[in-house]
Amino acid sequence: MNTLDNKISIIDSISYDGVDFEIIAYSNLEGAQNIENAMSIFFANQAGLKMKQVRIKLNNSAVKTEAGALYYYKGNIQSKSNIGGVGGLFKKAVSGSITNESAIKPTYSGSGEILLEPSYKHYIIMELNNESIIVDKGMFYCCSEDITVKGVMQKNISSTLLGGEGLFQIELTGSGVVILECSVPKSEIVECEISKGEELKVDGNFAIARTKGVNFSVTKSDKSLFGSAINGEGFLNTFSGEGKVWIAPTQPMYEKMRYGIPTDNNSMNNPTPRQRG
Repeated sequence: MNTLDNKISIIDSISYDGVDFEIIAYSNLEGAQNIENAMSIFFANQAGLKMKQVRIKLNNSAVKTEAGALYYYKGNIQSKSNIGGVGGLFKKAVSGSITNESAIKPTYSGSGEILLEPSYKHYIIMELNNESIIVDKGMFYCCSEDITVKGVMQKNISSTLLGGEGLFQIELTGSGVVILECSVPKSEIVECEISKGEELKVDGNFAIARTKGVNFSVTKSDKSLFGSAINGEGFLNTFSGEGKVWIAPTQPMYEKMRYGIPTDNNSMNNPTPRQRG
């Protein structure tokens, strides 16, 4: 039998504290069993769409993942869910139901190899150095063991009601590696640096992450409500403070497409809220 390495390429990787994180992509799929399978695989190959996985190699180290992300592992690896007793489980369950995230983040420790669930989505590797980032709910996939993952509430009513992100987002804090699951590739993400006194205004909810020092609110696109109403922009997602914001400008177009054809218009303005499974 062929080994997995004959079928895949490593498209991104990073090593941190005894853990090798890799994003692997399959060159092609050869297991079509009917015409429908064959057509889907053919068009995916023609479009350059690759099935991807996160592969993690542990060397007497540990990682934390989203619940249900595991595909398989081999080696001397132990799995543990840090519940914290009945009270801790209740708190995690409440937090998970509010933030739309799983309540438990299992930890895998030891030495060996872990493969997470395959997907056609994209994975973004980020390294934190004693800092915090806030990401859209549903994006967290896995991280170094020492990274803290928790839900955080929006700080103002405008961002909660008009920002398209809901009441809670996910905060990742500490030092280590974070892998996020994203609907656009890394090559289509723009990193914006904001200095004190500056603002970044976005027409839609395609800012996918920000550092903790950046404030998020929703503001009028014009000085007056009437001006905002007639200029066609309405309200804008506004980021201020100091830090970085990561935006995915192409994301709204992918959301509008069905069978490769935009369903309403050719503009990226006024995107519909993201649908996350």
